[in-house]
Amino acid sequence: MFKFVLVATLLACVVAAPVDDDAHAEVKELKSDVRADGFDFTLDTSNNIHEQASGDAHGNVHGDFEWVSPEGVHVKVSYTADEQGYHPSSDLLPTPPPVPVAILKALEFINAHPQKEEAKH
Repeated sequence: MFKFVLVATLLACVVAAPVDDDAHAEVKELKSDVRADGFDFTLDTSNNIHEQASGDAHGNVHGDFEWVSPEGVHVKVSYTADEQGYHPSSDLLPTPPPVPVAILKALEFINAHPQKEEAKH
C-alpha cells in the first residue's frame, strides 16, 4: 500500500509541475534589414523576450534586450558598442562604489603639483 501511495504522490507532482514556457516559446516578430550603410534588427518572442539593435557602416551598434527573470523581475539592458568598446546600461548591473573624498583630494593635489623629471646623465 505504501508503494502505491508513494507512486501516486510522485505521479501527482509530475502532472502538477508547471510547463516550462521557455521551451515552447515562439517567435512573434523577427525583422532584419541589412544595408550597405548599416542594419536594423528586432526580435520578439511569446515568452516576453525582446531585442532590438541598429548599426552603422563604421561598426557602431546600439540597442537593447529585455526579458522577465524566473523570479518575475523585468530585466532590461541598453547598450552601445563602438570603437571604445561595449557599454551596457541597466538598473540591475552592479556599479562601483563612489571614490572616497580623500582619494579625490589626493588626485587633485597630484595633478596640481606634477613631479619634475630628473635630468639623466
